[in-house]
Amino acid sequence: MIAKDDVIIVKVNSQWNERGGTNTDLLKKIIESIIAHPEGFIGEIIVADNGQGRGRGSLGTGGHLDYEKNNAEDVSQSVQKVVDSLAGHYRISTYLWDNITYKGVEEYSEGDFEDGYIVYENVDEKTGIQVSYPKFKTKFGSYISFKKGLWSSETRSYDGERLKVINVPVLKTHSVYGVTACMKHYMGVPSDRLTGGASGSFGNSHLSVGKGGMGTLMAETRIPTLNILDAIWVNARPLRGPQSYYETATRVNVVMASKDPVALDYWASKYVLLQVAKTSGYSSQHTVDPDFVPDTPNPSIFSTWIVPSMEEIRETGYQTTLKEDEMNVHVFNL
Repeated sequence: MIAKDDVIIVKVNSQWNERGGTNTDLLKKIIESIIAHPEGFIGEIIVADNGQGRGRGSLGTGGHLDYEKNNAEDVSQSVQKVVDSLAGHYRISTYLWDNITYKGVEEYSEGDFEDGYIVYENVDEKTGIQVSYPKFKTKFGSYISFKKGLWSSETRSYDGERLKVINVPVLKTHSVYGVTACMKHYMGVPSDRLTGGASGSFGNSHLSVGKGGMGTLMAETRIPTLNILDAIWVNARPLRGPQSYYETATRVNVVMASKDPVALDYWASKYVLLQVAKTSGYSSQHTVDPDFVPDTPNPSIFSTWIVPSMEEIRETGYQTTLKEDEMNVHVFNL
């Protein structure tokens, strides 16, 4: 999945501190695994996210990569500290897309070399999303278009094959959409501010989640090379996430991975999140149950939007499923 000279965006959750953000011990292991590439890693790693700017997140300022309270064994270990500790002889950096989420730009091919967001002119008719994605220069001088890939000024062309995305969300409940995992986590890719959210209210991108908008976003920009779902600590209190405090999270010690974000969301919701909710005695468990499908009398919130999300990805020809008999599940006890 990853070549020795690839450029990898590790998409984390930086919007929330404590147990709401991506576990930084897991992040550290992922980066260590990449730089231990058997052929010798000579590529680049960027740990990134868009917490959607002021008014969002634990501090009300959007995303943050250097929280005091983090999701780790050593709670002082932030995303930035992990990157700083591993950089050394490797090209590893961070980029907080909040810093460019208010700035609309054009592609490199149009002669625009400013960091910012590309915004589609039209809104998708089915899911209601106005697709947007970041375009930025890394600390080490690489020009990246999230959709088109690595830009070369010499050849005036993009290399889309060498840019990879590893999607690393936290499994937890969501106050609006029932479950946040791999699909909902892509809300940290677009600019909600440039697509209807400049007034401070939820923008076009976030509102589209309920109609499958994150599926459209993946299909139109870049589907993750791999999804690694952090369920070391989960907030299973129905409709109480995505913010997750130390005292409200349950330790599960599970990490799940799949190339299919929809299948992973289904399996994790049913066999991890729902089970923790049941054993914890929480009410309204059906909100996270993927088998309460839309055509039943009392569908779960989660099922109403994961289905159209899947359909949007399928239209690209990408293999994705919600059927368990089409999934190959391997469980390892360490």
